[in-house]
Amino acid sequence: MSTVRRAVVVLTVVSAFALTACGPTEDDAAGGAPATPAASASKSSKPSAPSKPSAPSKPSAPSTTPSGASAGGSSGGDDGSSADYDVFPCSTYDVTFTASLAEPTTSSYLLKITNKGTKACRALGHPIVTFGDLDGQATERGAAPGIEDALRLEPGETAYAGLMGGADDGKGTTVNSIAMTMNTESDLEQTPLTATTPALYVSPDVNSVTPWVNNAEDALSL
Repeated sequence: MSTVRRAVVVLTVVSAFALTACGPTEDDAAGGAPATPAASASKSSKPSAPSKPSAPSKPSAPSTTPSGASAGGSSGGDDGSSADYDVFPCSTYDVTFTASLAEPTTSSYLLKITNKGTKACRALGHPIVTFGDLDGQATERGAAPGIEDALRLEPGETAYAGLMGGADDGKGTTVNSIAMTMNTESDLEQTPLTATTPALYVSPDVNSVTPWVNNAEDALSL
């Protein structure tokens, strides 16, 4: 064999071995080719199915109990008492009235009213007292409670006030009767209630009247 032919045979054998070394093995063929990056990216980028939204919760029914009221329906304070919004001020149409001499030397009188109605009322502030045919009225003596704290009179209950007189100083005059109207904190027209007051001495800045209280002793000592 010539030298050239032997060289060609050698190259052919070498090329065959090179192709066999570069090709896939039987193990590679049995295990399958690995996934390509493109395939992996395709699988990972597939969006998942959206979850089904949950049904909204049913709102609870609003409470029908007013603010500040208990479940039992009481609208009063913490002590269980009810508010007195329906108790109106006493007027002369609601009460009877008397005046009795309490201190002869000072010509002071105890004033008394009694609730003659069938409903409670409140005796507000001071009584308004005028003297016979004289102009003017008794001045107020002592502080009266506010409307919300005014004396409450149930039917048949009584309140008192003290009408203070003074010694005869030669500047005044005497009267035999007084007239009284109630403080109602309104423009309600009232019929004055009268009482006899024999020889009551009336002098400027002398006669004064206390607020309504629930006992005679306090009425004469304020």
